[in-house]
Amino acid sequence: MKQKQLSDCLHVFFWIGLLSYGFCKAQNPKTISTSDPVDLVYSQLDTENSRWFFFSSASRPFGMVNLSPDTEIDGAWCSGYRYKTDTIKGFSHVHGWQISGLSVMPVIVSDENEDAVFTDYHSNFSHETEKVSPGYHSVGLERYGITAELTSTKRVGFHKYTFPSEGRSAILMNLNTMLGPSANVNGKMIKTGEKTLSGSLDMEPTNRRPKPFKLYFQIVMNVPIDSVRQDQNTGNYLVYMDSGEKNVLMKAAISYTSLENAAANMDSELSHWDFEKSVAESKKEWNDLLGRIRIDGSTETAQRRFYTDLWHALQGRRTISDFNGAYPDNTGKNFRIGQLPIDENGKPKFAHYNSDSFWGAQWTLNTLWGLVYPDIMKDVALSLLQYQKDGGLVPRGPSGGNYTYVMTGASSTPFIVSAIQKGILTEDLESVYLALKKNHMVYGIMAKAGYEHHTALGGGLKYYMEDGYVPYPIPEGKFGGHQDGASLTLEYAYQDWTLAQLAQKLGHEEDYVYFLDRSKNYKNVFDETIGWMRPKNVDGKWKQDYDPYQHQHGFIEANGAQATWFVPHDLEGLSELMGGTKKAIEKLNAQFETAGKLGFTSGSSHSQELHPEYSRVPINYGNQPSIQTAFIFNQLGRPDLTQYWSRKVTEKVFGGLSPSTGYNGDEDQGLMGSLSALLKIGLFQMNGGTEENPIYQIGSPIFDSVQISLDQNYYPGKTFTIKTINNNKDNIQVKNSILNGEKMEDSTILHSQITEGGELLLQMGSFK
Repeated sequence: MKQKQLSDCLHVFFWIGLLSYGFCKAQNPKTISTSDPVDLVYSQLDTENSRWFFFSSASRPFGMVNLSPDTEIDGAWCSGYRYKTDTIKGFSHVHGWQISGLSVMPVIVSDENEDAVFTDYHSNFSHETEKVSPGYHSVGLERYGITAELTSTKRVGFHKYTFPSEGRSAILMNLNTMLGPSANVNGKMIKTGEKTLSGSLDMEPTNRRPKPFKLYFQIVMNVPIDSVRQDQNTGNYLVYMDSGEKNVLMKAAISYTSLENAAANMDSELSHWDFEKSVAESKKEWNDLLGRIRIDGSTETAQRRFYTDLWHALQGRRTISDFNGAYPDNTGKNFRIGQLPIDENGKPKFAHYNSDSFWGAQWTLNTLWGLVYPDIMKDVALSLLQYQKDGGLVPRGPSGGNYTYVMTGASSTPFIVSAIQKGILTEDLESVYLALKKNHMVYGIMAKAGYEHHTALGGGLKYYMEDGYVPYPIPEGKFGGHQDGASLTLEYAYQDWTLAQLAQKLGHEEDYVYFLDRSKNYKNVFDETIGWMRPKNVDGKWKQDYDPYQHQHGFIEANGAQATWFVPHDLEGLSELMGGTKKAIEKLNAQFETAGKLGFTSGSSHSQELHPEYSRVPINYGNQPSIQTAFIFNQLGRPDLTQYWSRKVTEKVFGGLSPSTGYNGDEDQGLMGSLSALLKIGLFQMNGGTEENPIYQIGSPIFDSVQISLDQNYYPGKTFTIKTINNNKDNIQVKNSILNGEKMEDSTILHSQITEGGELLLQMGSFK
């Protein structure tokens, strides 16, 4: 008894000392950032591997306008701002998922190049004189001696051009050109006043966006327009200013609904001519969002990389609705202009978005947005539901006001269910449930393979519903992309589980049982004789000559080794199939050991995933299918391995600042930026936050302090702080944890515990 009392006393003294030490250490962190978060962003991260919608500079969060220089303009991939290409080919206002538009270029025109300038207008530039930050871009066009500065509001691009003293100043309007993913055609423009221009262009359909998409624009100059000349060969325009005007400001507002709404967007958002004021306002908007998470400790590079990751998590998905709530609806047979609901102040209740898929968002956006940016999560969820009201289906990646059927499954279901379970989306839940349920049935979006526009056969849903798995190959033939049956089965099973959680919440017991039963279908593609997920054909026979390290061939952007662990909703059941928890842990740990030798990714970019060597990596943190794997250990009772491997992945995959690397793969509009940020603050959600009172797994934070400002429009608490003691590159394991003064027994924390506010104190030590 005395020994126990002594032990208890020592235990109490230990925790008092730990708390005191934590308090003192919090007052004197190793590194204190004196900069605003926005000033720490490194905008050119990974731009050597850039794609059309990846890079951002003179843009607001989720802006309709995403104004930046283009060094490559042909194709959705390897286009936009590419760091190693030293030639600027225009400044485009739209860089979105399958959309592009309004490319302009200031030039100097002489008698010698007056005709040639329509096709020979590119200019070299130097990174040494270039200035880039969120909301601002400045670059010198060496060919012409022009300095171009760019900023924007949400729907208006703002240009500042300083022309040389000699030569005739002009702006080339490339309204008819190949531009990123889509050709811009039918571009027309007229002079409507002494300083004003208006026009429109069409984005031609792509194999992913099946309908044309129209862009309207209004342009206003601060100086008189001398003349406008159209080239008959290209159809493009030169806008000449008076020869004496060397300092020119230009505002360009866009709309996808009408010229009138383009003008209204400008009147509403940019009524002044103070360029520096707009830059400052953009900086403040970014800083307010980035500043919702405040970090201390680690290195300056780590801090800069963190805010760069967070910055990427807040862009990519582009607003397509006007300031007044008008939006383009292309979901029906005929195009129409829709109107978003208006609040009591006459403002739209939410914005409408152009967006890449939410495939993988369960491990990225769901958690980050749901905790730190619930206002954004609600906005995007309501936009997805607006598409359903218009076109009948909740989209998984809408573009041009229409469905694209990008990727697979019903990837928006976990996103919306997570918003509901976190109390972010609260209205009309019965209608929301029915909309999501439709997507999981025969004629829903789950039945469509990637980019399957005209049928609902490629997703193999009828086989999944009748036989419990999607066969590979699909007997009916090829209808879309990613018709990989084993992956489809795994994806559908998880998404069914998330829908079952909502059914249970709303009291639909029969549906709950039905979808819960379907969620066990993953077992039908697990081959216990070899211990891997394995494709099987329509006759139920396993794929012959099966190699679990062969990329694709039954798996979507993954190999069988990576995809085997895609059972976030039932890891206990998966481990039983593998012969027990111990064997499952040993198997996954061995995969991480091998993956670590290859850097945990399939090369340094998405395009290298088919490389004979890179494709065989057992765990790939460069694409979405296996980015949850480090936290599986936590679920299986080994949080130490979660902390060890998640820290290793963070250092190797998501460390450093360089144009040559950053996300090592497929940074789909904020997904990998979100993942990187979550790993660094040490919070993750295996189920995507879709269960009742969602659970967070605790990882290995890299900072001494992480303070999250909670949005009190949604959550009762003001701040939630994570503090670490004795944290460094060697001390990566959480030895003890205290939540609001009480010792925690495991490595999880509830959503309600975080959102009530408080402090999580973590004692770090070396991995053993």
